[in-house]
Amino acid sequence: MERRYPRIRFQKKLDELKEEVDKMGQATLKAYREAFSTFIDYDAELVNSVMETNRKVHDMGYQIEHDAMSIIAAEQPVAGDLRFIETSIKVSSHLKRIAGLASNIADIARHIKDEEIPEKPMFDLQRMADIVDGMVSKGLAAFLAKNMNVARELHRDDDKVDDLFDHALKDITKSMFQDKESISYLIYLLFLARFLERIADRAENIGDRTIFMITCEKQQFTMDKKPEEPE
Repeated sequence: MERRYPRIRFQKKLDELKEEVDKMGQATLKAYREAFSTFIDYDAELVNSVMETNRKVHDMGYQIEHDAMSIIAAEQPVAGDLRFIETSIKVSSHLKRIAGLASNIADIARHIKDEEIPEKPMFDLQRMADIVDGMVSKGLAAFLAKNMNVARELHRDDDKVDDLFDHALKDITKSMFQDKESISYLIYLLFLARFLERIADRAENIGDRTIFMITCEKQQFTMDKKPEEPE
């Protein structure tokens, strides 16, 4: 029995790391949902909550990196275990950026809280936001459950978001031409559409990393195909 203890202790550390990523993911989802909620119906307290959650998510990310490195140094894992630890770090990095983008969305809400958003762009953005919400949830679930089928769904979802992004740009631009005085605040909708599209890319990349973790076959990672936004 004594020979099994090191492995049991090692597995416990891996389970704890997985739980940390789960908690970080749930906090990130909370920030995203509150951010878009306050965009729809402005709430100053909710904006502050998003900003605070963003800070907490960043702290969680650094803790995950520290714990992952500690496991590698102490246990010298190989093969699947090492890929899981590496992927945990990558996933936490994407979650950290999603939370940052959520705070950007909440900041937009501050700027347009008194404006009346045209119906068509608003419809496109709402549809985008709903799909993106599902993508972040799917990405996290795929990683935690090591589910390739769910991970692969993210590519189709991202295509839908890209199509809606194109529609949103056309509709927002059209609204700008129809009402020149609205340009000052409609520009924020362009930023919002862009932030939603970037969150979708991050979620898709979590799926790609999950597939690599399971199969050890490199995917064409989304963030390698598109320019990286600054941290």
